Amino acid sequence: MGEVLHAVLPLPVPASVYGLVLLLAALTTGVVKLEQVKETGTYLTGIFPLLFVPAAAGIMELWAEMGQLLLPILIAILPVTVLVMAAAGRTTQALTARNKKEEADHD
Repeated sequence: MGEVLHAVLPLPVPASVYGLVLLLAALTTGVVKLEQVKETGTYLTGIFPLLFVPAAAGIMELWAEMGQLLLPILIAILPVTVLVMAAAGRTTQALTARNKKEEADHD
């Protein structure tokens, strides 16, 4: 479905992002149950670090060329990393609080 949306819609959005949005919508509406995708999600989360090994190896090959650009790269990467960590932390806190509230309401 993500590939179809990518081909049909004139937006610069990757098909994988469309797919993730569709999965989120399906999980939110109950079309897909969490139990149906939990095992696969857990597996993919477990191997996720391995997906970055090829990119890291490529960076190591280009280290000499990147040395000249080290300061601009760090200036770009450090604030973005902090922002992503803060956003992920806040999102996790909000979702945890929401889950606790829903559990308390059910009890």
